[in-house]
Amino acid sequence: MDDTQADRTLAEVLPAHEPPSAATPFGRAARDFLYGEVWSRPGLSRRDRRWVTLTCVAAADSPQPIEDHVHAALASGDIGLEAMLEFVLHFAVYCGWPKASHVEGAIARQWDRIHRERGEQTPPWPQLSDDTLGPAAWDERLARGVEEFIDVNLTPAPPPNSPYRHAGILNFVFGHVWQRPGLTRRERRIVTVASVALDDSPVPLQTHVRAALHSGDLGKEEMDEIVLQFAAYYGFAKGEALADAVETAWAAKAEADMARQTL
Repeated sequence: MDDTQADRTLAEVLPAHEPPSAATPFGRAARDFLYGEVWSRPGLSRRDRRWVTLTCVAAADSPQPIEDHVHAALASGDIGLEAMLEFVLHFAVYCGWPKASHVEGAIARQWDRIHRERGEQTPPWPQLSDDTLGPAAWDERLARGVEEFIDVNLTPAPPPNSPYRHAGILNFVFGHVWQRPGLTRRERRIVTVASVALDDSPVPLQTHVRAALHSGDLGKEEMDEIVLQFAAYYGFAKGEALADAVETAWAAKAEADMARQTL
């Protein structure tokens, strides 16, 4: 892709960002590869690429890229405020609350900046009803958590025999977060796959990649694009581990499909 097209893509992805200098290897690669090739590929929507990118820069503790990509996602209209705030909660589950707190601060700053630059008064954040917290009856909540765990992971749910499993996994993560309406399940899968890939979590990486592909929520071509976007923002070494998990899961799916056809 020529420099003009790369600059045009950069202007669309990060509208308030200066083009990287072509005087260094990093700057040239950012211009030619990252914006000239990766962001321009058709295999994922720009919104999907933003979810991967936001997860990576937030987890990498990259202050300016976090501000830049939050601003771009909101200012472009690719991601609305409510979806962005929902992302923070899902991200917190898989990458930690302190990192999520920083992202939410960036959202507040960039939301205010966008409206100030437009000469508008900054609208308040949405008011949330306690009804959005799900069932208050613990038996019902835990039962729903078990069902959601099975539905998301395509494996049996763990027994509620530790605080991590009982209060965390079954009550909160699957009893509540995965059932919230602010993001689609497909979007939650994208954020989760990127999160477990960067977290150095071999078993969750294999589990979530397999479930995303075997459920049909993400196709093989889409997952391959997620791998590339992830590698560009979090490193090719970790991208290789994610790519290996994708190939292993896809091969297992093909074997299972063939076995069903022969029955």
